[in-house]
Amino acid sequence: MRGERGAGTVAALGLGLAIVAVFLLAVPLYVALAARHAVTGAADAAALAAADAASGLVPGHPCDLAARVAAANGASVEDCAVDGLVATVTVGRTVLGLAVSERASAGPAGSAPD
Repeated sequence: MRGERGAGTVAALGLGLAIVAVFLLAVPLYVALAARHAVTGAADAAALAAADAASGLVPGHPCDLAARVAAANGASVEDCAVDGLVATVTVGRTVLGLAVSERASAGPAGSAPD
């Protein structure tokens, strides 16, 4: 039995290191997933703002308004296109050194782009 002294300490240390390794892998993935959801929301809000400006509901240039809304949501506009009353906006943000971008379109009912 003397040859097994300290085996519990080694096992506990190994288990602790395994838990730390899983934690270090899971946290960045969680942060990236949360950022993707935030960028999706920013894209939706920016597209809606641009469509409102394109329809004349609110004053201003659609893409300028989209850029302000995206910035308020922690993202920046990468591309903005207005076709009639339909606005398509791509916004992005860098998280943990990775670029995350999403695209959204908004306009009157039945006017979705193909």
